Amino acid sequence: MGVRFPSPAYVIMDNNLKTIFSSLIENAAVLVIYLDAHGKIALCNKKAQSMIELKQADIIGKNWLEVLFRDTNNTMKRDIFKAVVGDAIANKRPRDFECYLSSNCANLRLISWNITPLFDKNSQLQGSLLFGQDITEIQERENSIKKIDDSLRNITSSINEYALYVINLNGLITYFGMGCETMFGYSKPEIVFKHASILHNISKSVSELDIILERVRLFGKHESEVELLTKAGLAIPVRLTVNQFLDTNGKLTGYIFIAKDITQTKKLEYQVFQAEKLAALGQLSAGMAHEINNPLFVISGRLEMLKQEELPLEFKESINLIDSQTNRIRKLVDRILKFARKSTLTLEAVNINEIIELTLPLANHNMPPAVKIGIEKSLENNMPKILGDADQLQEVFLNIIINAYQAMPNGGVIKITTRNFQNLYVQIQVTDTGVGIAMANFKNIFMPFFSTKGKGTGLGLSICHNIIKNHNGSIELESQVNQGTTFTIKLPFA
Repeated sequence: MGVRFPSPAYVIMDNNLKTIFSSLIENAAVLVIYLDAHGKIALCNKKAQSMIELKQADIIGKNWLEVLFRDTNNTMKRDIFKAVVGDAIANKRPRDFECYLSSNCANLRLISWNITPLFDKNSQLQGSLLFGQDITEIQERENSIKKIDDSLRNITSSINEYALYVINLNGLITYFGMGCETMFGYSKPEIVFKHASILHNISKSVSELDIILERVRLFGKHESEVELLTKAGLAIPVRLTVNQFLDTNGKLTGYIFIAKDITQTKKLEYQVFQAEKLAALGQLSAGMAHEINNPLFVISGRLEMLKQEELPLEFKESINLIDSQTNRIRKLVDRILKFARKSTLTLEAVNINEIIELTLPLANHNMPPAVKIGIEKSLENNMPKILGDADQLQEVFLNIIINAYQAMPNGGVIKITTRNFQNLYVQIQVTDTGVGIAMANFKNIFMPFFSTKGKGTGLGLSICHNIIKNHNGSIELESQVNQGTTFTIKLPFA
């Protein structure tokens, strides 16, 4: 190669060994560059020449920085590399450094360098040996794996319906992973190393959790539907799967919990059950109403005949009382028939805000006297229209607002809001600050003849439910005792 590779005095090589050694360096799969004491390149093997993209004649004898960093935009990398080489020489020890090789090539290569300074027996610098390993592909693979890991982490962190956590044999939570913070509301520092019973209903935490763990110990796995508690104390229904957590030797070290939030599933199941039950009750009610109507017509007819007779005053008063109560029964029967009968909808494009505005004056006539109730409206402008029966929808809003009035005997506020829900539905919410509804009554609130009011018939909300269902919409209830109630209605856009 025309360049003598300096050897320490204590190294002895014969000519044959030197030839083999030179050939190995020249054809090595790594970059080999030797710098003399002044930083001039004295040796550059084929791999280095190929990577630098210069011929040997343009490399040998040149300053190493000018060769490796011909791109003037890399002055910072150049200075750092120079400092690393200087540190290796000053401290007489090898140093490692990673740097993209600067060349005229658009595709820079990431090189992992090992810088080893060479000294003679008098500790005088003879030169520096630079070994470079091309790690571009390795780095790209690592980056690719990192991107995959990041993507998986982002995917799992965005899954809100599942929560994964691990407990040890003492029942302490040791891992609080995918979806847990979203589902339960706890941060990792708040809950790690707390007992798992914090997530279970306190009234049955010992028995429920212990039974689950015992079944996992016996059968290796357990699945069941349970309710878990959030940080706010709310119970959420989940499908819980628990597996053994084994170490590499197959020894049990804990338990893996995977909880799937089935709140929406339960709501759908309840809605189907409710619809089926209401349909059956509707048929029964229709039959009863017709049976009641027949004798009512006879009674009403006889009463009209008696009213024409000359009777004592006390008899006429009795007849009038019977007549008024008969009319009351007839009105009740009419409401039963209205609940039972699937009304024919007169569908047209309607603006839900306009229907609400028309309903409010009608509702005000039912406001309790001498009670101050405020109405707060937040109606979204430019709302798309829906296909609906304006009269029936007005009946729904009238019924809900009157219920809100009756729930606030000492006054309060009713908030009515409308908004565009995901460009699919108009969402209407009616919120009061009244007495609220006990959770135990939630499942019956839309059932016919169920009422929390002493004088109510229990048909109003059942009729509302049917009307909204016939509009392919949904109606839901949220309430807390002594804090108020919110009815949420969603109706599809036209």
